[in-house]
Parts: sequence; C-alpha cells; structure tokens
Amino acid sequence: MKKLLVTFSILLLCLTAGAQSIKVRSGSLAVLNGENVVATSFTYENMKVGKMAENDYVNKKVSEYNKKRSGYGETWHENWINDRSSRYEPKFNELFGKYLGEKGINLDGDANYMFVINADFIEPGFNVGVTRKNASVNLTCHLINKSDGTEVAVITIINASANNFWGDDYDVGYRVQESFAKAGRELAKFIIKECRL
Repeated sequence: MKKLLVTFSILLLCLTAGAQSIKVRSGSLAVLNGENVVATSFTYENMKVGKMAENDYVNKKVSEYNKKRSGYGETWHENWINDRSSRYEPKFNELFGKYLGEKGINLDGDANYMFVINADFIEPGFNVGVTRKNASVNLTCHLINKSDGTEVAVITIINASANNFWGDDYDVGYRVQESFAKAGRELAKFIIKECRL
C-alpha cells in the first residue's frame, strides 16, 4: 500500500509540474461586470524563445536554415513574424471570444476595456517523429481602460500548452498557435469564474 501511495504521489507531481497557471497579479477584473464588449491587442516586447532572447533565437535559426538551403533563413524569419497576426492572435481571439460570447461578451464593437497581451515567452517545442516536446507560451495580460489609458488589472498566464492528440504537429507555427488558443480559452474561463458571469 505504501509503495502504491508513493507511486501515485510521484505521478501526481509529474502531471501537475507543467500545469498551466493563471493569476491576477494586480487590480481586479470586476470592471468587466456589465460590459458586453472587450478588445484585445498583442505585443511581443522583450520576449524570450526557449532559453534565448528572441533576437538571438532568430539569428541562430536564420543562420542554420541558410546553411541548409540558401535564402530559406529569411523565409523562415518572415513566417516567424507573420504567424503572429495570421495564426497566434486569431486563434487566441477565436477561443477567447467563443467562451466569453457564451456569457454575452463580444470582441467586436466599441469596447471600454482592452486586454493588451504581451507574449513574454514562447517554447516552440519540437516533433521529430520518435520524440517530441510540446510548445507553450507565457503571457502577461494588461487590462486597460481605453478612455484614459489606466491599467485596471494585470493577469499572468504561465505555461499555456496544447498538445496534438494525433502527434502530427511538425510545424512550429501550428504548435505555438494551439498554445495561444489554449491561453485564450483559459483566460476567458478565468474571467467568467472571477466575475461570476
């Protein structure tokens, strides 16, 4: 029995070690009670990628890809930047809007409050068939009063990670977009819970 309890404890620790965490760091979300529109905006300031500053990560990847195929590094870099507006942000908003929409809060319209969402950290992960590592993101969400620019609340989302059930997530953009989608869904659920919507 003791051996079974130890095994269960270790398994529980392993499952929760990489768990996502959402916390209000300052302020309150109470201002969202009664609001039917909220806006989002995204930034990528001082972002880290893996264990590197983004600029160092990009320079390394561009160099590696150009050594394999001339000019491909620049193509990769263009995709890295474009994925933000074409993949990450729309997927975040899709699920953020879906769950808030069920409670009568939309992302389209004239909003009094805006979430300015900074990507602090991206773990791109990898999938080489026989081994893989999930992507994940850490975000800081500043709730701003649009009329005067004051910060109402700050929320952090740590380790938002979504894995692909079938394991065919070979594209880094896809892996990261799914992590943004999970972050959007979980932030919406957190707001619903905090505001008792």
